[in-house]
Amino acid sequence: MKKYNSKDRSITKNLKIIEWLKTELLDNVSTLFKAMFNKDDEFELLDIIVKIIMSAYLLAQRLGYSFDQVDRKLEKKLNRNIDDKHQIENWYGDLSKLLEHLRKRS
Repeated sequence: MKKYNSKDRSITKNLKIIEWLKTELLDNVSTLFKAMFNKDDEFELLDIIVKIIMSAYLLAQRLGYSFDQVDRKLEKKLNRNIDDKHQIENWYGDLSKLLEHLRKRS
């Protein structure tokens, strides 16, 4: 039987956590859809949305991206969609609001 060194275990552990985070993300999206359909309370919906955001950040980190990289990419994507006059921006201004929120946090 082959002995695994710590690097092999680390790679295996990282792959396992990536698969777990992918499953967690899908499960939370499914739970969100069910909660919206069932008109569950707002606290539960917010809790599920936060879990989705958290899982996405952690998955990005496990895939080799820093939280700062994710934030910068999100800002670029928001700017691009604002410039392209994305429909949700035209109707509600949500992209600008999110961009402003991100900039205030930094």
